[in-house]
Amino acid sequence: MKKWFWFGLIGLLLFEVANVYFIMPFPGSQQFNTVDLAYFLYHWRWAFRILLGLLIVAGLLKSNWRRKLVPATGVLVTSGALYILNFQMAADSIFKMPEQMVLATVKENKIDSTRLVIGIAINGQAKAYPIKILGYHHQVQDTLSGKPILVTYCTVCRTGRVYEPLVKGVHEQFRLVGMDHFNAMIEDLTTKSWWQQATGKAITGPLKGEQLPELHSVQTSLAQWIHLYPSTLILQEDPAFRDQYDSTGNYETGKSRKSLTGTDSLSWKEKSWVIGLKKDGHTAAVDWNELTQKRLIRGTLGNTPFVLLLGDDIRSFFAFEDPLPAEPALLDSDTLKLGQRHFRLDGKGLDTTLQLKPIRAYQEFWHSWRTFNPGTTKK
Repeated sequence: MKKWFWFGLIGLLLFEVANVYFIMPFPGSQQFNTVDLAYFLYHWRWAFRILLGLLIVAGLLKSNWRRKLVPATGVLVTSGALYILNFQMAADSIFKMPEQMVLATVKENKIDSTRLVIGIAINGQAKAYPIKILGYHHQVQDTLSGKPILVTYCTVCRTGRVYEPLVKGVHEQFRLVGMDHFNAMIEDLTTKSWWQQATGKAITGPLKGEQLPELHSVQTSLAQWIHLYPSTLILQEDPAFRDQYDSTGNYETGKSRKSLTGTDSLSWKEKSWVIGLKKDGHTAAVDWNELTQKRLIRGTLGNTPFVLLLGDDIRSFFAFEDPLPAEPALLDSDTLKLGQRHFRLDGKGLDTTLQLKPIRAYQEFWHSWRTFNPGTTKK
């Protein structure tokens, strides 16, 4: 009977460690395709807990313990470990959802204009979500132009994405559950499926293979976004989490030296920055260092000519289909000149009715873009 007790106690401890290990960034936990195993353990957790708990109870009741301090110490230590693993190391306990969503006008705004934002505009309405806030919460749900939106960010991958939180056409709620291949995973509250932040795909659970609709967004400095969209609303800090937000800006500028979120200033290293481009199933990556030197890069994505621009602030970037690939291109003071036509950084024509068609472009770590876009090409 004592063997039952120790088997149950040690088994419970090992199970709880495994339950957290595969969905958090521990050494060796993110390099392999273990998400289905992690999902199995997580969603059968109470069955494992009850079974192993019964063994512990049976061992306690049926055994003749001469030194009762021994099992008591084992139970106490295991209980402490379970509390830490389930309440202090759970992803949605470390990174909580906002308690209040405060969006301010430009006049009311308190966010430094040099900080980076994920910006989105629909039907003439625009909103900006500072990365210093998104980096902690990982996801915020909002509406824009009457449409529900899910604004997400993963600091370990440096991935910003905006989705419609629609699952089979139904508005869904999500919570942060962990990570896979260093990318944040969110769980829908209806089916408990797990969704990849970088791709918007359900990667395990009942809805495996489903896709959240992605909305076009851009990453810019707040100053640039305000210049382009002066009537924008801007997400403000939630007072309840003010101490959790990145106040230094080291992450955004690449000065962070943390193992998970730090940047490698060299090109094409694991933590190097790239601009990932995506259109019609074709993907490509452009070296950030090359872009900062040239500020305008032209190429093709599949059969589509593209032009990639970097603003004067060396922070704001935009990509478009190139309608005039044979014409000379010049970027001067945040104005793009294609042939004899001039455009703003967001593709709006200044002396022409032509509007450049945007291409999805993301700044992220090379290890992330390469992992989630395995057929990508270097430009």
